[in-house]
Amino acid sequence: MGTIVLLPIGVDDTALDQCLGALEAGTAPNTAVWLADDGQAGPRAQAVIEHWLAHTQLRAEYTRRARSIGEVAHLDEMLQACAGADVVVLAPDAIPAPGWLQHLEACFAHDPSIGSATPWCNAGETAAWPRLGEINPVPEALDALAHACASLPPLHPELPSAVTHAVLLRGNARRKAGGLDAHSYGSWNAALIDLSLRMAGLGWRNALCETAFVARADEGQAHDGDMDALGTRWPGWRPRLAAFLMGDPLRQARQALQQGYQQAIMPRAQGDLFAPPAAPESPA
Repeated sequence: MGTIVLLPIGVDDTALDQCLGALEAGTAPNTAVWLADDGQAGPRAQAVIEHWLAHTQLRAEYTRRARSIGEVAHLDEMLQACAGADVVVLAPDAIPAPGWLQHLEACFAHDPSIGSATPWCNAGETAAWPRLGEINPVPEALDALAHACASLPPLHPELPSAVTHAVLLRGNARRKAGGLDAHSYGSWNAALIDLSLRMAGLGWRNALCETAFVARADEGQAHDGDMDALGTRWPGWRPRLAAFLMGDPLRQARQALQQGYQQAIMPRAQGDLFAPPAAPESPA
């Protein structure tokens, strides 16, 4: 069974349109994609989805609940329906770079101990690039950045937890750790972090997939009380997160990606500088 892309539909139709366009352009044809709407999408978002479904080369399905059950319970319902498959949860405002999914899948194939794989993101906190822990601008040349990511050695360093712009979850690790906790968390962002910490408690690693990139305009938002609930359940998580942000163990990897990105965009920039002059117009 191949990887399933789960995309919980949000309320921002412009971001959704951009997400679906990038997903189509950067993902191999016939990839399974499930667009699941917890009764959130308005008329324009539904029109965007219908148009995309009519033209996509991906193996896509769209479901919509008549009545909302809450984003955590809804995503948990989606995950349970996928049984033991590997699943990548993609935020509805994410902008996947070309090849993103194949590199996440290669990350799992390379190391069976990885329970969750998170790609780089300009707004990815511990997986943020080029500056750690900041909301950086969306990169202009995602194709060049994807090429630079793919050239990095696949070391897959460990993260304090999954980051939820895009996260690939191993099917058997997810099944053994249990479902999402809809009673303790209001946002699926926090519930996925909790799930990744439970997987880590069972021996799997939450790893950075440094060969993949998924952009995003902003970080995912937790509901009121979610971070406190995470800190109470996992008292070691916040200190580990703080130590990671202060110690910056990914500095060399980010610098290598920055250098590769600059080299990838240099020919384009130089081409603009050294373009031949336009030929003079012939006299009338």
